[in-house]
Amino acid sequence: MIVLKSRDEIKRMRAAGKVVAEVLAALREMIVPGVTTAELDRFAEDECRRRKVKPAFKGYGGFPFTICASPNEVVVHGFATDTPLVEGDILSIDFGVVKDGFYGDSAFTVPVGRVCKERERLLEVTESALEAAILAALPGGRLSDISHAVQSCVEREGFSVVREFVGHGIGRQLHEAPQIPNFGSPGQGPRLKPGMTLAIEPMINAGGHGVKILEDGWTAVTLDGKPSAHFEHTVVITENGPEILTRL
Repeated sequence: MIVLKSRDEIKRMRAAGKVVAEVLAALREMIVPGVTTAELDRFAEDECRRRKVKPAFKGYGGFPFTICASPNEVVVHGFATDTPLVEGDILSIDFGVVKDGFYGDSAFTVPVGRVCKERERLLEVTESALEAAILAALPGGRLSDISHAVQSCVEREGFSVVREFVGHGIGRQLHEAPQIPNFGSPGQGPRLKPGMTLAIEPMINAGGHGVKILEDGWTAVTLDGKPSAHFEHTVVITENGPEILTRL
């Protein structure tokens, strides 16, 4: 069942989203050659403590970190490590919090220093796909309009949509109905209504769409070893269209 949020609940989600956006903005500034993802994770956890919010991911299903730190061919759910990032890497950070009983969730991928043209283009296209998906989240539309917007944006650029991981509803729970694939034909699925709160999150590979899970049970990597990018926002559908809750 898709839970529609009240005006007060959306206000509380907006506050949670603001914290997520602020912490991610600070993390973005820290991502330079030589920094470790363990340092980034400690910073994010310290910020949660300082702001009196709960990290959304740490302990969720046994996940051991505050952020998902996914470099290069890691698609999602990467573990923080003490290995320094190097010039030419790309790094995806996924981060969420619980504030006043409601979740916010967002992700981005950034270059570490200067990167090659292919990686630069992968980031541009994935972020554009997220923007296209958000623009498609219109009241009266269908859920798969969001999915189709991602797929059509990505595949015309020669990149691949990950099938195994999808966006989701969000609110009092991190993962609520509905699931939001990043591929599919338009005009299918539930009708989009004001009060729906959605975490829309394209995960896009430079090569094929195949992924595998490593022995830790969490880290997902591309089958062909090519890089992957991930962008996400928490969005509420309003009478006037989509509002992004995790953007400053």
